[in-house]
Amino acid sequence: MAEVQDRRELILSTAAEMFARKGLRATTVRGIADAVGVLSGSLYHHFPSKDAIVDEVLTRYLDAIRARYAMVLASGKGPADCLHDLVVTSLEVAEEQPHATAVYQNEAQYLREMPSFSHIQSAAAEIQQTWLQVIAAGVADGSFRDDIPPRVFYRLIRDAVWLSIRWHRPDGPYSTHRLAEDVTSLFLHGFAAPAPAARKANGRARVRARKR
Repeated sequence: MAEVQDRRELILSTAAEMFARKGLRATTVRGIADAVGVLSGSLYHHFPSKDAIVDEVLTRYLDAIRARYAMVLASGKGPADCLHDLVVTSLEVAEEQPHATAVYQNEAQYLREMPSFSHIQSAAAEIQQTWLQVIAAGVADGSFRDDIPPRVFYRLIRDAVWLSIRWHRPDGPYSTHRLAEDVTSLFLHGFAAPAPAARKANGRARVRARKR
């Protein structure tokens, strides 16, 4: 039984990497089987079709996101802190499952075209609603601006977070945690440098903090 499970996990991890690198349409069952080192017929003992493999890769990925988002919402923190935690959580999942993240981000059209993936679309809608809920709460309590439509803000920060997988390297000097902090800071506080007086005040505050 353990060997069967190991083989199944190998198929999933190999397929996810190929889906991300080659695309869903260009990846074939035979190609996956060859990469794993089994016959196509043997692969069908584990999954009835290529789409079944895609389904499991993405379902695991989206389930991980939804579970962690639920923890963020249950934390009782304010909207700004929750927004920060959603960014951190999203980047952590992307780091843990980079291939599934790439597939989900790059293959939206393919997934929309296939009725069998309607539950994937439902999960995606739930994830979007989590962001909108946090943003709406921030607008309501005055933490966030009310002159930008929440869906516009959501789409901007969503793309900043998820599309970072195309350039960010978690094992490089610019860590996932640093990226999360910078994304949150930019969206909540902007990129403009503070006025000279504010810079001096911040500098004095940092000096006092070091002396404590």
